[in-house]
Amino acid sequence: MVIAQSDEDLRQAISSTSWYHTLELAPRCNDARLVRYNVVVPAMLSFPTTLAGRRCLDIATFDGFWAFEMERRGATEVIAIDVPHPAQWDWPINSPPAVFEEVSRRRPGLGFEIAHRTLQSEVQRLELSVYDLDPARVGTFDFVYLGSLLLHLRDPVRALEKVRSVCRGDLMVVDAVDLALSMLSPRRPVAELDGRGRPWWWKPNLAGLKRLVEAANFTTTDGPRLLWMPPGPDQVRGALSSGASHGGWPPGRPLHLEGGPPRSPAGAIGGLT
Repeated sequence: MVIAQSDEDLRQAISSTSWYHTLELAPRCNDARLVRYNVVVPAMLSFPTTLAGRRCLDIATFDGFWAFEMERRGATEVIAIDVPHPAQWDWPINSPPAVFEEVSRRRPGLGFEIAHRTLQSEVQRLELSVYDLDPARVGTFDFVYLGSLLLHLRDPVRALEKVRSVCRGDLMVVDAVDLALSMLSPRRPVAELDGRGRPWWWKPNLAGLKRLVEAANFTTTDGPRLLWMPPGPDQVRGALSSGASHGGWPPGRPLHLEGGPPRSPAGAIGGLT
């Protein structure tokens, strides 16, 4: 791992930035704020051990964990996309102005910039919505990762159709699922609708997540299966100190269950075009 600045400068940059992902950017110098994906990859997901020779896409990259992981695993090229400003999120019309203003004060992509510079990465980040994916603009990809996004979209099927248009190989989807609905209706696709004051929309059961992917003309090859998303310290501290509920707003990007249990349920599914 190549370090592009002193550890002290890096620590200062990390401490002054609001993070979502866990990224170790130097020995004993990492952010572990809301979600610990570094635990999820080796232990829970069937993430490819090598991506050598493959062109990859990370959708809703945020701090870039998955994009940098693809690069680390030998991808020929990695494109990472995210929207440039929270105003482009799918906000319900009933969202309180104060909530929107608070989120809008954050600088999108800053964590990605710090990690990209520190790792001397060649990942290319594009300011692009999943709804605007077009093979004429970004080409096609051998491997696509779509994580923690469908929950926040008003139209997840249209988003998956756009992903389908640029995916010529494998798609991996990891997103929030409703645990109770998954247990009560293990075979019937159902979902809970939120849409109350924040960009949280559909939370399907496992069967519903599978149907969403198949509705976009993907053939499932692995899953769906339930996994538990371990939180970072900030998510735990926020839940303990503020008594956060589903109506609250987390200190960074929304996770699956704000103020919920120590680990949040998500569904993992693989698709093949």
